[in-house]
Amino acid sequence: MGKTIIEKIFERHTEGPVRPGDVIWLEIDARTARDFGGPNVVKNYEREYDDRPLDDPKKTFFTFDLVAPAKTIKYANNQQICRNFAAKHGIKVYDVGEGIGSHIMIEQGIVRPFSTAVGTDSHYNILGAVGAFGQGMGDVDITFVFRTGKTWFEVPKTIRIHIKGKLEYPLTAKDLTLYILRQIGTREALGRAIEFTGEAIKNLSLAGRITLSSMVTEMAGIIGFPEEGYRTKEELEKLTGKKVDEFPAPDPDAEYEKVIEIDITGLKPQVAAPPNPTNVKDVDDLRDVKVDTVFIGSCTNGRTEDLVMAAKLLKGRKIKEGVRLNVVPATRKVWGELLFSGVLQDLYESGAIIANPSCGGCAQGHIGMTGKGEVQISTSNRNFPGKQGDGPTYLAGPLVAAASALLGRIASPEEVL
Repeated sequence: MGKTIIEKIFERHTEGPVRPGDVIWLEIDARTARDFGGPNVVKNYEREYDDRPLDDPKKTFFTFDLVAPAKTIKYANNQQICRNFAAKHGIKVYDVGEGIGSHIMIEQGIVRPFSTAVGTDSHYNILGAVGAFGQGMGDVDITFVFRTGKTWFEVPKTIRIHIKGKLEYPLTAKDLTLYILRQIGTREALGRAIEFTGEAIKNLSLAGRITLSSMVTEMAGIIGFPEEGYRTKEELEKLTGKKVDEFPAPDPDAEYEKVIEIDITGLKPQVAAPPNPTNVKDVDDLRDVKVDTVFIGSCTNGRTEDLVMAAKLLKGRKIKEGVRLNVVPATRKVWGELLFSGVLQDLYESGAIIANPSCGGCAQGHIGMTGKGEVQISTSNRNFPGKQGDGPTYLAGPLVAAASALLGRIASPEEVL
């Protein structure tokens, strides 16, 4: 019987063949902790292992992307705890201003096709975008990986989601992702690996693959692997400066628990309404919703491509009076590309507030929290009550977000175009 993508990756990092349901020891290539969770990893390590060395400091990293720079004494102290531990053990720190840790792992080529990686980030499965296994874990588990270089996993079953139809402008990868959530909810993929296939998937850019892979968490899946696209290797090589010799693909006779077909013919821009990411509707059904604040960024939509498409819609126009638009690039590299290309000027002239690279308006403590009754539309990945403040949050792609900032209500980009 043939192998799925996750089975192939796991077999390269454990002893012997694997099948769904097997509990295995998995060797981990990259281990990271953020400024959220990282201090507990340090405390756990010093309590359990004292001064004993890490398994491999060169494979171990801290990334400060949550509250960056620190906005409270608590976070300032937490980040310094991690810096001190890193200096003692020879660990690389991607400090405040560098951006989202999972994106840095991709940009730096630390995580590559067939890699395994874990971190204190619930959206670490975003690494499926580059054909790697990534998983968010708690601080106790990450502590163990820091020390041993491995952890245990149960090999999940895999489902295949085949996308029928084309994704054409002004539709984005976020619209596709939200529509998949609309169709499958959180039950179909619960505890499963997902392989996404179809012409629309093959045509996704790397930024689009990242958007889709990030929100597998909201589908309740373990990880999602978009099949290799027409330009995936080339984009990865250009981004990282490292050659990509192979990309994981399933065997023709791989065994799937189920195959789901989703037809996106005639798809319209999608918006997830409160109280959760699966409450997805056509944008036209929500045009009466007034918007007070807009956020464009996060690990789901903070790449250069995402912000450029929003800036093109905003260029030469002003956001509606009384509306605030917060823009947060995913990484320093992205921020620099926007700066030197002039895109930041376009965003600035439209009235946007542009912050330093970080997770941005994704959770409490970040830029752009909402007050009670204040309505936000966000390109982030979650809209649970309280996640980004006391006001309701709607989720959308960068074009819908930009159009909504211009019109002061949830809007389709076609209304602006």
